[in-house]
Amino acid sequence: VYACMTLGAFAVAVAAGRPGAQVDAIADLAGLGFRRPLLGAAMAVFMLSLAGIPPLAGFVGKLYLFGAAVDAGFVWLTVIGVLNSVVSVYYYAGVLVQMYMVEGGAEEAPARRPGFAVALALVLTAGATVVAGIVPSALLQVAAASFAGM
Repeated sequence: VYACMTLGAFAVAVAAGRPGAQVDAIADLAGLGFRRPLLGAAMAVFMLSLAGIPPLAGFVGKLYLFGAAVDAGFVWLTVIGVLNSVVSVYYYAGVLVQMYMVEGGAEEAPARRPGFAVALALVLTAGATVVAGIVPSALLQVAAASFAGM
């Protein structure tokens, strides 16, 4: 799930680029949610999921990861992980603030349309991020079956 979220966020960064310019700073995403609503929504899904907000896949991933750490007796490690997750929310929220609360991009060159491969990557990764958060049991059954074969 983390691979889907990360790949999806980078796909948005690629798709949000303008001809002759790429997205290489968070400030480059200013106003994206209004200029390109679908890209903004996809990035919001990825950022919220990476932050661990339910009902997205990142929340389920963190829940199982921290649960496994506690079960293994690593409570101290879980506390550190949870604290780091809380800090990370600040950074992921910064991307959302740039996209939806900072004006920008209107005077720039028109945006290019993402190619088929980038659009497909966005649809697949956003879909997987949402579905794995809402129905994690299917993904967990696949994971359990793969470990049973080892």
